[in-house]
Amino acid sequence: MRANALVALAAFVIVIAGVKAIQTIMVPFLLAVFIAIISAPLLLWLEKRGFPRILAFLTVTAGVVGILTGIGTIVGSSLNGFLNTLPEIQWKLTKLAQEGALWLQGHGVSIDLNSLPTGFDPADAISTAGSFLKSMSQILSNSFLIFLMVTFMLFETVSMKAKLNYFAKKNAQNLKASEIFIMNLKRYLAIKTAASLSTGIIIGFALVLMGVKYALLWGLLAFLLNYIPTIGSILAAIPAILVTLVEANLGSALSVTALFLVVNIAIGNFIEPRFLGQGLGISTLVVLLSLLFWGWVLGSVGMFLAVPLTMSVKIALDANPRTRWIAILLSDYKGEEAIVKLEDSKPI
Repeated sequence: MRANALVALAAFVIVIAGVKAIQTIMVPFLLAVFIAIISAPLLLWLEKRGFPRILAFLTVTAGVVGILTGIGTIVGSSLNGFLNTLPEIQWKLTKLAQEGALWLQGHGVSIDLNSLPTGFDPADAISTAGSFLKSMSQILSNSFLIFLMVTFMLFETVSMKAKLNYFAKKNAQNLKASEIFIMNLKRYLAIKTAASLSTGIIIGFALVLMGVKYALLWGLLAFLLNYIPTIGSILAAIPAILVTLVEANLGSALSVTALFLVVNIAIGNFIEPRFLGQGLGISTLVVLLSLLFWGWVLGSVGMFLAVPLTMSVKIALDANPRTRWIAILLSDYKGEEAIVKLEDSKPI
């Protein structure tokens, strides 16, 4: 048993090292898989409604092209302007922090910016957001390759059913576990994407109405980072709030803060959990570790894919009774009664 565990660990290390070595290939491939899994249910739904397969296929692929084009347009129109003014925004933010420290000192509060820990600089949040968006724009340069892979993956959905039916005759138990995994993965990604898209659209258009600079860019960032539970909402809000603070005033920054709080609490704490249900969540600690791990393996885009990839692993572990205990460790269940209830229930 110990030898098997060591062999499995060695194989895992080798696979991860290989994935990291071919990062430039794996990132577009994983994004294509991610988009295809989300798009496949729509393709099947259109076919069930009587659409000819070719028409359903063209409709879905046109939607994928439209979304990629829309993201590219937002990034292209806003990101360059944001990156060009980034040094000025950082300078204004640093100056504002110094003025805030002087104001506190004038009111009897002893504070020294030089005594703060190294790296404690609000301007770094703006720089990090810029780097993340810049890396996403670089990925979009491979959008044609991503689109081609998505197209072929969608085209294979029907033949994949035939292959699964063939394997069902060979091993029905493994097929059942595979079907549970695929079903729950599709469900999770579909609901999470709908919630993230709603979050990004609401925040983006609300910021436009409020006159916030680079509003659509912050809406896009809210959409992308909403795939990261809890932490992503905070990370998406910080640069928008700081830019509003230096470009407008404190009142506007507080309004932006309130907007992010209301939207994320409403969607993240009430609407999304109602559709996801129990068992399709991971603990905050696992979220943090997955961000570090996948960010190291796949770069900054790996942070965007971190939670979907970790959820895929968790759902796969949960589909197999022998590895379900690991899925329980990764889950966000709290309390012994909830864990016992999860263990005794059917796979999610």
